[in-house]
Amino acid sequence: MKKIVVFAVLCVSIFAQTSLEIAKKSYEVMSGYKESVSVNTMILKNAQGVENIRKLKIKKLESIDGDKSLIEFLYPLDIKDTKLLSYEQIGGDDKQWLYLPALKRVKRISSSNKSGSFMASEFSYEDISSQNYKNFTYMQEVKKALKDNVECFVITRVPIDENSGYTKQIIYIDTNTYLAKFGEYFDKQDRLLKEVSFLEYIKLDNIYRIKKMQMFNVQTKKSSVLIWDEDRIKAGLDEKDFSKRALE
Repeated sequence: MKKIVVFAVLCVSIFAQTSLEIAKKSYEVMSGYKESVSVNTMILKNAQGVENIRKLKIKKLESIDGDKSLIEFLYPLDIKDTKLLSYEQIGGDDKQWLYLPALKRVKRISSSNKSGSFMASEFSYEDISSQNYKNFTYMQEVKKALKDNVECFVITRVPIDENSGYTKQIIYIDTNTYLAKFGEYFDKQDRLLKEVSFLEYIKLDNIYRIKKMQMFNVQTKKSSVLIWDEDRIKAGLDEKDFSKRALE
């Protein structure tokens, strides 16, 4: 009987996945799109429930050296043509530039501003950067919990970037699909700051894509929802579409 128990413990030990392995697999099920172009709706809601609607276009380029993205606002008119260009630096500080049409100039987003609000939304500049699993360290312990009746791995990750606005993030990942379902983000005082919900996914060419997500600020009761109205992968973009000249 003791031999059976020992064998069972060894099996659990051998086949249990680490937080890093789960995070890597979660990242990989959404990789392989190469390039993408999407048209999105962003809904900002204040604590009283008043909504503000925005439209934007997002272009992304996948790269082993770090993804690149270009976000352009289409609506409303007062922020139309505002653009954000991001270059992921794996394991380091991403490079970001903001084009402000009213001033007709490009502004570099400094590392110290990464935790600031992106265009008055509950998403920070850090939130809309690539969420590559290599940009975090991971707590060893893996838990399991039900989230919206879905069994999830619960892992804790810590941003490598010292300028991050977060001390840690607790992520709930579907044990079946390895898609992130929910996350809790903690501020520099280690207080719960935001809750992110990945509300809907779709599959394009056998690659999972986010369809709808929400960022809720627990401390201010404000929220921002991002919806992908249109999404096209393997869109034929290249490096020149993400040069600084693309901001002008």
